[in-house]
Amino acid sequence: MYAIVNISGKQFKVTTAQQLYVPLLETEVGAKVQFSEVMLYADDNGVLVGAPTVETAKVTATVLEHMKDEKVLVFKKKRRKGYRKLNGHRQQLTRIEIESIDK
Repeated sequence: MYAIVNISGKQFKVTTAQQLYVPLLETEVGAKVQFSEVMLYADDNGVLVGAPTVETAKVTATVLEHMKDEKVLVFKKKRRKGYRKLNGHRQQLTRIEIESIDK
């Protein structure tokens, strides 16, 4: 059983007991979160495709931690001009664990 769910504008394929990193959610660590924007639901009986979402399906998850991703370096240079600029960025992420996928 799996589902494709929209979390903060990004689509993720999730299964039960899976841990994944999603964009930062404004919830406390240990809190339960429900995602109702399920685009597709699949199990042994078949596949339900939403138009645009499956109305009855929902995904429940637990927030495990808030963290930052690895640093991405942005390097700019203009040749023969002496211009060099180095900039770094770390994306804020939330690690969640999928508890259940309900139809």
